[in-house]
Amino acid sequence: MRGDGDGWVFDPDGARYWGRHGAAGLLLRAPLADGTTGILLQHRALWSHQGGTWGLPGGARDSHETPEDTAMREADEEAGIVRTMLTVRDTVVTHEAESGWTYTTVIADVARPVDTVANQESAELRWVSEQGVDELPLHPAFARSWPTLRSTLGDL
Repeated sequence: MRGDGDGWVFDPDGARYWGRHGAAGLLLRAPLADGTTGILLQHRALWSHQGGTWGLPGGARDSHETPEDTAMREADEEAGIVRTMLTVRDTVVTHEAESGWTYTTVIADVARPVDTVANQESAELRWVSEQGVDELPLHPAFARSWPTLRSTLGDL
């Protein structure tokens, strides 16, 4: 189902961003069996914007949604993650464009790596150790925000 947030926003410099009211994604953490922290990453389908890269489940924000609502809805749609499984820890605006468009990353925890179900927007979903995130070809915007997010994770 398409929401009222679906659509592109264009900045004066020609940059474009998906989500008429901004966008949000979920950075989901869980303890892994080896004692490290795992991050749920989405391998974006080849047909999607920046397809073939790794990032977070997320997408366009509808006019009536908070960033948390958007991140939870998108995680459910793209990964089968149910909101009641999560404990939200923080929200971080990881990009703000000249137009005022924002991308907000919602950081949440689960007690263990939960099973996921990929939809057509994902080539794969994978729990990756926090240290291993940098080893994957990341979506450019996620790659730029990862150092800030990683620092925030350390503070939580």
